[in-house]
Amino acid sequence: MKIIEFREKIPYLRYLEMQEKLRKFRKECILFLEHAPTITGGINYNPENLLVKPEFLESMGIQIHWIQRGGDFTAHEPGQLVLYSHVDLKKRNLSIRFYLENLLRSVIDSVRSTWDLHLISDSDSPGLYLESNPSQKICSIGVNFKSFFTSHGIAFNLSNDLKTFRCINPCGRNWMNMTSVKDLGLDFGLHKRDELISYLKKNLSSFLEPMNASSS
Repeated sequence: MKIIEFREKIPYLRYLEMQEKLRKFRKECILFLEHAPTITGGINYNPENLLVKPEFLESMGIQIHWIQRGGDFTAHEPGQLVLYSHVDLKKRNLSIRFYLENLLRSVIDSVRSTWDLHLISDSDSPGLYLESNPSQKICSIGVNFKSFFTSHGIAFNLSNDLKTFRCINPCGRNWMNMTSVKDLGLDFGLHKRDELISYLKKNLSSFLEPMNASSS
């Protein structure tokens, strides 16, 4: 499976175009990237969780998109590492549950290996939270399984300032519950980002077949 790491920020609409092409041709691919400030609403969004008017977002240079993934509102911004995973579950004979469990486990194990930071999941509120303070969320997840081909994925708060989250109740929770590696006082340098990606590749490959990496 091909892996692509983007060093430049990818406009959200560009990702949606890439996603549709990958799904159309059932072309498997893992993407690591960052977005400019963007808010997305999933298929289960609650309008009350958007705390500002779209006009205000536009004035602040924040894009908003309504998309076909699970979950409510979430935010993307520079410094947040986004992992988009496009996997043909039908070809691999993988269940949705198995895929989700192993995707989350890959992130949990990779974060622990990188910072000795322990995370837990919450079945009632998708995402990953600090084991030491379960009210603090550091990683969002939203996945689409159309035609048993996955898209979207996870967004891990690394060095982002979390300002975009103030415009929403992320997944129905207060934005003040969001945290990041930077907020926790841990090393968030580029070398740690690369280390995290390296562990993610290793752990993802443990339940997916060997992958080929490239950069863009």
